[in-house]
Parts: sequence; C-alpha cells; structure tokens
Amino acid sequence: MPVRIQKGNESKALIGRVEAISGVDLGICLQCKKCTSGCPVAGFAQSLPSEVIRQLHLGIGDEVLRSDIIWVCASCETCSARCPMGIDLAAVMDALRALAIEKGAPLRKGNVPLFNRAFLATVRLFGRTYDLGMIGAYKLGTLSFMKDTEKFPAMLKKGKIALIPPRGSGSSMVRRIFDRIKRNRGTGS
Repeated sequence: MPVRIQKGNESKALIGRVEAISGVDLGICLQCKKCTSGCPVAGFAQSLPSEVIRQLHLGIGDEVLRSDIIWVCASCETCSARCPMGIDLAAVMDALRALAIEKGAPLRKGNVPLFNRAFLATVRLFGRTYDLGMIGAYKLGTLSFMKDTEKFPAMLKKGKIALIPPRGSGSSMVRRIFDRIKRNRGTGS
C-alpha cells in the first residue's frame, strides 16, 4: 500500500527554522546512518537520529517534534563526530527541543525538560553544574523528595557530589553567555 506524504508550507518552515537555529545545512546529509550506529541512546528511543533528518527532509514536521529521540538525546556529540559530512546533529536536536517547546508539542513522558531546566539553572548560577543544587531543584519540581535518597551517602563518600558549589569557574562569563542567548532568542543570531 503506497504511503502519501503531503508537504505543506509549515513543513518547509520547520526545516528552515531548524537550520537557522542549529546552523546546520540538513540538505548535505547522506543518510549513511553513521550517526545512528554510534548513538549511545538510540536503543532507548523509538526513532533513530538518522530518521529525524529524513523526516525533516520529507516534511513530516509535527511528527518530528513529537519524536522521543529529541528528548532522549544526551547531546554527547558522538553523532556529530562520526558524520562524514560534518553535520552537528546534537545542535539539530537542541533546535528541535526548543521548537517542540515553542510549539507546545507534547513532551515525552518523564521529566527531561525539568531536568534540563534544573541543570541549566545551576550552570547559569555557578558557572558550571552544581549537582546538589540541581538535585534539589529537580526534587522540588517532581515532589519526589525521598526517591533515591539511599544512594546519596555512597555518592557523597565517593566524592561524586560536592556539598559546596564550585567557585571561581568563570561564573560571570557564563551568566553573560546566558544573557546574550536570551537577548538573541528569536532574532536568529
């Protein structure tokens, strides 16, 4: 049974917005799937990284914004490092996440957006991530204060979590970067 895909102006606009935000020319993708074969989280998502690019080429806009891979992506940049065409797929995933939020696309089940906000808030505040602050913000958002608390003493003992926030790590410069991004949001620069 043939499948018909209808392209609309909205689909062209989506690929244009993704390219503008990410700075990536998606038209050069060869669909070699090296990005997918190296992706450490591909097994945890229903869609694959190479499929996202193909869906954008085909103009399947809303489906891409509902794809679970954009939320599962760890932005480890393995895909970008493996791409023979130099496509920064991690930047594409970042752009798709931003557009999904902007368009109010249904988010993947779970608390990935809350985790991302908690992570970025500590980076903005301290210049780098502060695990204890991030955990506190995440737990406050989920109201799951006691979940996984049994792991805390072992992580503290192994030095995986610092009690005191990091200092002198260029926090003022990082805040300026965040402010600049906020000012440039929506201007495409």
